[in-house]
Parts: sequence; structure tokens; C-alpha cells
Amino acid sequence: MPLPSRTRCLAAYAGRDARYDGRFFAAVTTTRIFCRPICPAPRPRPSHLRFYGSAAEAAAAGFRPCRRCRPEAAPGSAAWSGTAATVARALRMIDAGVLDREGVDALAERLGLGARQLRRLFAVHLGAAPREVARRRRVERARALLAASRAPMIEVAQQAGFGSVRRFNEEVRRALGASPTALRRERAESEVR
Repeated sequence: MPLPSRTRCLAAYAGRDARYDGRFFAAVTTTRIFCRPICPAPRPRPSHLRFYGSAAEAAAAGFRPCRRCRPEAAPGSAAWSGTAATVARALRMIDAGVLDREGVDALAERLGLGARQLRRLFAVHLGAAPREVARRRRVERARALLAASRAPMIEVAQQAGFGSVRRFNEEVRRALGASPTALRRERAESEVR
């Protein structure tokens, strides 16, 4: 998206217009700080302002981010998404098998967090601990595979992320109330009808 005109940037910055948040960044030449248009800091003279299309451009020009409005956390950035972005990264790592291979502590370390903080984020965003979320995701993958394929149970268990067929049977039975074989049989019977 192109940078708005200087006149439009000045008006949006002076009025703290939220519609322009993330579309441009205002850099103050006297303080060497750059801000978002919504920043609550006092406004400098227009002659002391430069406008940039991204936080990276402003930083490359020698300005540092404001501590009040955190321009590096503008809409669309990972920092703007906050802890939800961290949880999403954790879920991708769980799907890749990191939690099963290395455990919660290693997963948290890869994310730059402590294990306790990771558990707290999962409780806030997903309502369950990381291991419980991983278990649910494996069971859901297994359910989808049972419904979509006629592969042998051992292949379904492996593709869903279970380490053994025994564990696969136990988890599916506990979560879905029926054995994998019974679920597959129910699906076959519903196709016949």
C-alpha cells in the first residue's frame, strides 16, 4: 500500500486517526523516535516530522521505536497479535511433533518462554494444557483419517501422531466414546444407507 500524501499523514497524525494505524509511521527528527499515528504522546511541530511506510523503513533511517505506542507492534505484525501469535507458533510446533519428542520445557524454550508461562498462555487461549491440546489434535486427526481412508489402523495411528496402536486405541476410545474399529464400522454402515 503506498504511503499517503504528506498532507494526509499530517492530518491523520494530528487527529490520531486509527484508520491509518499501520499504514504509515511518523518519525520526529529532534528526538529520533518514530511513532504510530495513534500514539498518545504530545505532537511535535510539523516541520520536525518525516513519514515512512513501515517501521522497518523508519528504523533503517536511524529512528528508534516509541515506548508508548510500540510501532513495531503495528497491525499485522506478530507483536500486534501478541500472545495469540505465540500460541499459534506453539500449535504449529506441536503439529510438527516437537512436544512429543522433546516435552513442554523444550517447546517453551524454543518459543522463548518458560514452561509455566507457556501453560498459562494455553490456559488463557485454549482452555487446556499443552499436552492436552496435543492429545485432542491427534484424536481429531485420527477421526478425520478414519473417516477419509481405508488405511490399516497402524498407519492411521502413525499418521495421526500416536506412538503406538495401543495408545491410539486408548485415546480414541476415551475421547470419542468408541474404538477406532467401531468408528470406522459406523462410517461404513452410514455409507451403505
